Amino acid sequence: MLLTFDIGNTSIHIGLFEGTELKATWRIGVEAEKLPDEYGVFLWTLLFTRRVRPEDIEAAIIGCDVPPLIPTFEHVVRKYFDVEPMVVGHGLRTGVRILYDNPKQLGADRIIDAVAAIKLYGAPVIVVDFGTATVFDAVNAAGDYLGGAIAPGIGIASEALFSRAAMLYRVQLERPPVAIGKNTINAMQSGILFGYVGLVEGLVRRFKEELGDPETRVVATGGWAKQLAAETDCIDIVDQELTLTGLRLIYEMNMEEHRAKKLQP
Repeated sequence: MLLTFDIGNTSIHIGLFEGTELKATWRIGVEAEKLPDEYGVFLWTLLFTRRVRPEDIEAAIIGCDVPPLIPTFEHVVRKYFDVEPMVVGHGLRTGVRILYDNPKQLGADRIIDAVAAIKLYGAPVIVVDFGTATVFDAVNAAGDYLGGAIAPGIGIASEALFSRAAMLYRVQLERPPVAIGKNTINAMQSGILFGYVGLVEGLVRRFKEELGDPETRVVATGGWAKQLAAETDCIDIVDQELTLTGLRLIYEMNMEEHRAKKLQP
């Protein structure tokens, strides 16, 4: 079995694959002060709920946008599963040509998402990842990663509104009955939810114009993908497991070389 780790700024998305089948997923919070042994025991517990033993784990791959957490999870995988983890970085093959000005500035999740989107849905393709930040990525018809856009995530933007405006307060982020709010709660919900819909529609339109293909597919992933996709026609596909699938695909592309390195004296 293969364990995949998608480590972001606020949450860790974990996938368990048996072959190409995704058998289980979990989401846990990022806690900078948590020790490796705490993560290790917690992972054992999660696997136990699915009747999976530590020795059933044959491989692991880590995609991480928080560099200080990479050594933590490398240690966890080695100690608790006796496996040498693969870490997504610039030494791995992805099958995607990166046309970003400085590829080293790209977060791992952006390339991982692009790899999965091309394989599953073809190119050209636009990926919108609703995480801590709302990230837009563009892949052209040749399968080249071009770049994208980064906006504050809906959670971050909402918290800024709540904390910086004296007359406003924290509200439940859910769909208001109408766009023209008749009270402060509905007005804030409208501005946040429908405002982000407008942001997504505007950037997707511009991306399609620059890609030169109005039929470019748009794939959404991340925590707010379903809610936002329900409010617009510009999102074609919601795939909450896109990054986990991308991690599996990258592992498969590099596993022979990875195994060969482990055998070297």
